[in-house]
Parts: sequence; structure tokens; C-alpha cells
Amino acid sequence: MVHFHIPDMTCGSCARAVIKAVQSVDPEACIETDPPARTVRVESVADVSALLAVLGEAGYPAERRPEATAG
Repeated sequence: MVHFHIPDMTCGSCARAVIKAVQSVDPEACIETDPPARTVRVESVADVSALLAVLGEAGYPAERRPEATAG
């Protein structure tokens, strides 16, 4: 699972646009959005660079964040 910070994702409409963008490169992706935190988690077979590119093209430039670890 890849974690992204998307500063411009501030509402449900933004989250839907982010989901649509990710699904354009991987229709089977598992996507969890959190607009108040401006984060999204994606489990996908798509390359991270492809995800970053499509999010930017959709108007939601993202930064990859390290995955949280237990413990």
C-alpha cells in the first residue's frame, strides 16, 4: 500500500476526483481517502510514478509519504 499527501484534496468531491484518477490507471485499485487529513492510501498494481503523474494531471499533485509501521 502506498500513502500520499494531497494538499489540494479538501472535500468529498475532491476525494471522488482522486479516486477517479487512480482508477483510470488501475480500475481494480483499493483506495482509501481522508479529506480532512488530506491523505490517500492506494493498493494498486500501477507504478507509483504513474499514480503520481495521473494525480497531478487531475489537478491533485501528491507527495508520497512513508508507510506507518506498527510498534
